[in-house]
Amino acid sequence: MTRYAVFLRGINVNGINIKMADLKRELAKLPLQGVETLLASGNVVCSAEAPASEVKDLVEQRLREAFGYDAWVIVLPAERVRELVAACPYPPDDDGMHTYITLGSDEERLRELFDAGAGAGAEQVSLGPEAMAWRCPKGATLDSPLSKLGAKARYKSTTTTRNLRTMLKVLDAAGA
Repeated sequence: MTRYAVFLRGINVNGINIKMADLKRELAKLPLQGVETLLASGNVVCSAEAPASEVKDLVEQRLREAFGYDAWVIVLPAERVRELVAACPYPPDDDGMHTYITLGSDEERLRELFDAGAGAGAEQVSLGPEAMAWRCPKGATLDSPLSKLGAKARYKSTTTTRNLRTMLKVLDAAGA
């Protein structure tokens, strides 16, 4: 049995509103155990016998059927999330700066985003083939190069971003 972190893209923004109790109820219909939701931004921890790719497909299909939107998720073993967070060179809290981790399900697309961020002067570092960390001044997240680049439709189905503090909460809930 593997403990997973599931990160939903684009819920509770842009008119796609899902209550965490409803999300948990729907995911409990899948062959997942210990389903827990965290915060209202689409973070889930669960356990499954299935590989991450199968969990991803199951969750996306369930969300599409239950909530009627084009759902996209990133699924990683909790242990891998722990490794990625440990590899992040930036602190979770810093005067005047936010630290984010962008997760990707398509290595090529994430590399493309990373390269575009470098070209735009973003302060960033690759954490592995499925994640990158970046920083920006507090109050300027939406205006930061990576936020603007990551919002493009091209990245919608393969990436999602979380504040490093949120990632730490996910790890805590996952027991990793």
